[in-house]
Order: sequence, then C-alpha cells, then structure tokens
Amino acid sequence: MNLRAIVYALLSALLFGLSTPAAKRLLGSVDPITLAGLLYCGAGIGVAILRIAPAFSAQPVRASGIGRAEFPWLLGAITAGGVIGPLLLLFGLARTDATAASLLLTFESAATALLARFLFREHYDWRLAFGMALLVAGAMTLAWEGTPMLAVGLGPLLIVAACLAWGIDNNLTRKIALSDPLQIVVLKGLIAGPFNLALAFWVGAALPTVPILLGALLVGFLGYGVSLVLFVVALRELGAARTSAYFAVAPFFGAAAAVLLLAEPLSARLLLAGALMAVGVWLHLTERHEHLHVHEPMEHEHLHVHDEHHLHVHEPTDPPGEPHSHQHRHAWLKHSHPHVPDAHHQHRH
Repeated sequence: MNLRAIVYALLSALLFGLSTPAAKRLLGSVDPITLAGLLYCGAGIGVAILRIAPAFSAQPVRASGIGRAEFPWLLGAITAGGVIGPLLLLFGLARTDATAASLLLTFESAATALLARFLFREHYDWRLAFGMALLVAGAMTLAWEGTPMLAVGLGPLLIVAACLAWGIDNNLTRKIALSDPLQIVVLKGLIAGPFNLALAFWVGAALPTVPILLGALLVGFLGYGVSLVLFVVALRELGAARTSAYFAVAPFFGAAAAVLLLAEPLSARLLLAGALMAVGVWLHLTERHEHLHVHEPMEHEHLHVHDEHHLHVHEPTDPPGEPHSHQHRHAWLKHSHPHVPDAHHQHRH
C-alpha cells in the first residue's frame, strides 16, 4: 500500500472538509450557485498561478502534460462533474427536503466505487467494500438533521444522478491521472467555474462584494484547487474506489473544524461518525492484495523511476536522472507482489 498516496488522499479530504465551514460563512452573503462558480474559478486561477510560479516552473523534472489521446477523458470528466453534476444538483435541491438532500449527497463516494468496480473493472474485495460502507455510513451520520422526507420523486432522483455524474468524473479523471495534475485542475476550474457563474447569472444572481468575492476565490484555491491536485495524485496511485473512500472522511474534518473554530458543540453524532470512519480507514490501511498477475505490453508517458515495472531501454534523447518523464514501453511481465489498482495494475481478477 502506498502510504504517501493515502496521505495525499486524506490531505485532500482535509482541505475540502475545512472549506465547508468556510463556505458556510460565505453563504449568508452570496448566492449558492454563484459561490460554486467562484470556488471553481478560485481553484482554476489559483492553481494556474501556482503552476507558473518560479518554485514550480523552474523545476527540472515535471509531469507530462495532457496528451491528445487523453483530452476526451478530460472533457468527459469536466462535462460530467463540472457541468451536468451542478445542473442536476440545482434542480434536485429545489425539489428535495434539506436533510434528505444532505444524506443523498453522501452517495458520491459509493457511486464512484460502484462505477469503478462494475463499469471500469477496478478490483476490490469484501474488506474494502465493507470499509467503504462504514465511511459512507459515517458521512450519512454527519448529514442527518432531524427526520428526512425520503419520498420517491424527481428531486431525490436528480441528486442521485448528480452523484453518479461526479462518480463518472472521478473515474474519468483517473484515466488521465498520470498527466500533470496542476494542468488537469486548471482546465477543470477554468471551464466549470465560468459555467456555474453563467448558470447563476441566468437564474438572476449577482456577484458579491469584493471582500466576499476574494474570500470565495481563496477558499476555492485551497479547498477545491489544492485539494483536487492531491486527489488526482492519489488517484494515479490508489485507483478511483480507494481514493474516493478516503475522501469520504471530508465531512468529518469539516464537522471537527466547526467544533474547533466555530465553537459548535461536540455531539454524540460526530463521535459516532468518527468511530465509523476510523474503522473504515483502518480496513483500507491494512489491505494487502497480492497474487500472480500479468502486465500486458503498453506504451505511455509519465514521471517514473527505474523500478521493476520500468526496465525499458533509453534513447540518447531521453532525459537523464530520476525521476524523469518520457515516452516508454512496458514489455510483457508476469510476477507477484502487493499492489493496488494503480495505472500499472489494471488487470482482470
């Protein structure tokens, strides 16, 4: 198990979770759809500035950019997660009880895992599935407010459909996770952000005052931009199902921050959710998946070192040192070692 990738996934959840109480404070001064657009814009603009900052642009080794063959995956992810998802959520929230909507929104992690397993053929066993169930149960515990009115109707179906759209987004993003994560987030933010702002203006909303606008952009940069960069890096190492499972702890981080920073009371519900999530994370952390498997020949480009999966021959024009990035070919290989469904282990079971 790649502990660094797990840390990235949890840090991503932490930043996103902390953005929730911050966004709550902003919601009193700005329309929700406008705020969503500003958060996406903050992510895209902030990461774009970060990408050209001297500390990053001067690095001798950088991840490869998005290739032409990968743009359909990126456009699909942006369309599903940045355009269709918010639209479905907007119309669903207007027709759904608030508590029921909060509970239904916890379905995103489950949707990501189910799509990863049955549509994108990502393997996980009962231990991982039970861990995911505990993490989602913890998120639902936090979302519970009073008695939800879960009557079957168009509103709840639209929210579930929005979660499916975000699940598709996560799985499609995994397809391009070997590319530069900063570039991925810039494109996602600068396309989804203006779309949501246009949607807000369409329904009659307006931009907030300058201090609120700048605050929303800053929250978007940290809670959506930096968080998504870490999420993409975790995706390439862990796969969609496992990364989304770790990300499911974001509501707990948000609720804990509300207790610490906003002086909200420490409730039994928060403690129960924390216990459920702790067991779920433990089940994932202690996973050990090892068997004899085959690597089929493939060719691609990404940052790598010369480990047992990268024993290729170099051309004179290939960059020296490690890690480095260049087009390389993987030969047929059969071996056994502990692994997760990262970019090099997407075999059938």
